[in-house]
Amino acid sequence: MSDIEISKSCMKKDIVSVAEGLGIKSDDLVLYGKYMAKIRACGKIKKDSKLILVTAISPTPLGEGKTTVSIGLGDALKKLNKNVIVALRQPSMGPVFGMKGGATGGGYSQVVPMENINLHFTGDFHAITSANNLISAAIDNHIYFGNKLDIKNVLFKRCLDVNDRALRNVDLGDRNESFTITSASEIMALFCLATSIDDLRDRLGSIIIGTNSKGEYVYVRDLHLEGSLMALLKDAFLPNLVQTLENTPVIIHGGPFANIAHGCNSLVATKTALSYADYVVTEAGFGADLGAEKFMDIKCRIGRLVPDSVVLVVTIKALKYHGGVSKENIFDKNVSALIKGFENLDKHYSNLKRFGVNVLVCLNKFDTDRNDEVEILQKHCEDNNYLFSISTAYFDGGSGALDLASKVLDLKGDSVNYLYDINDDLVKKVNVICREIYGASEVLFSELSKHKLEFIKRNNLEKLPICIAKTQYSFSDDKDKVGVPKDFSVTVHDIDVYNGAGFITILLGNIMTMPGLSRHPNYEVIDVIDGEIVNLS
Repeated sequence: MSDIEISKSCMKKDIVSVAEGLGIKSDDLVLYGKYMAKIRACGKIKKDSKLILVTAISPTPLGEGKTTVSIGLGDALKKLNKNVIVALRQPSMGPVFGMKGGATGGGYSQVVPMENINLHFTGDFHAITSANNLISAAIDNHIYFGNKLDIKNVLFKRCLDVNDRALRNVDLGDRNESFTITSASEIMALFCLATSIDDLRDRLGSIIIGTNSKGEYVYVRDLHLEGSLMALLKDAFLPNLVQTLENTPVIIHGGPFANIAHGCNSLVATKTALSYADYVVTEAGFGADLGAEKFMDIKCRIGRLVPDSVVLVVTIKALKYHGGVSKENIFDKNVSALIKGFENLDKHYSNLKRFGVNVLVCLNKFDTDRNDEVEILQKHCEDNNYLFSISTAYFDGGSGALDLASKVLDLKGDSVNYLYDINDDLVKKVNVICREIYGASEVLFSELSKHKLEFIKRNNLEKLPICIAKTQYSFSDDKDKVGVPKDFSVTVHDIDVYNGAGFITILLGNIMTMPGLSRHPNYEVIDVIDGEIVNLS
């Protein structure tokens, strides 16, 4: 059966019953039908609750299954009679209709109702998009009616939750502008990092919308817009509760990409989960060099979180891909490429250990994997003293991740070693990540980025964490340099200050904040037949 057929065949519980199992009263829910709800109340984080982060080695265009492993791990912990919540990002409709498809897991390790979650869900993305574009409309309206704030350069961008390369350059008459995808917008970023509704208001007001003729920043609060933005976002800010195929509770909230944003679900969702569950399984987008680094250096820093363990997902096909095998030959036996691909695994493992966390390597096993190649991977992990497990959750649900669950149960984290001091200058922060995590031998800065560095320094905004935007397929800024490239340079192409979110975005290479569609996008096969959505995966 297809993913959507499996999801429709499961026996879902009424979401009120799922919530009651966590101790959440029905009065604390805002219902969206029988199987989705928003949670109104959030208590204090449980003293002994454990946070488990799921990340991965460098991905491939074939997908590695972090979400599938995360959901399977949650279901396995529930089978071990643990009080558990899985906390995930909401899928963007860009990839749903583009190349990647949905992001609610797969096979027998899924979150339901998958078609609702992958499409409009509870409307959070629409609210974020609307708030973002209200700011843009207000900026141009202010300029039209006299420009009392003396806005000379507009820095804030419109957004849309659709992959559309035509919107990378838009002629507005008096200036050119570019759209970002909603997942890369500053509203999404600050929405996911706000610690409370009051903090959300403050962050919205702190968004930089442009500069005036004196070279000073102009902010959203100067437009007196925060009240209207809060009106759009107040309901969206409540975390969403759904369930897995096995009725394990799942909170899905926020959805920044990790290659062009910080790649983590909302901080309020994670803390809500930690207030109701003894074990919380969450994930960070793409490879550990992107999602996990940002989880540690941005989300954990802002939210004062400490992961007790990190699951590093690996696949046989990804190891071969990073060992030099093309997509077309990825399923052929190739032991030498597999072994060469271990370099990528080892680099991610050593990177994660820099943060002082417990790391467990998990093979997300596919039915195309050869037993002898699996054994070679297992021996490599044993030889290097890596804690290792195999997940077959895609085929077996929670039962396929019981070994993984048993191995994370007793792992305990005490602290996070951030990669850089928040007071370091920007150049030093960029160099630390690019050299120590990516392995770059040189970091180059474009003339545009140098100019922006000076401007940021003059305005005393250097003391923020950094969020590096780059290709997910390589440690470098070149997607074709797979594995663990050596003696390479990276180029800082541009820099954006996300003051409301509380970080500075560093764009490496030719990274695009508005993705395009592939030659044969998923929208070609998605349909509605007899009132039911088909071919959504």
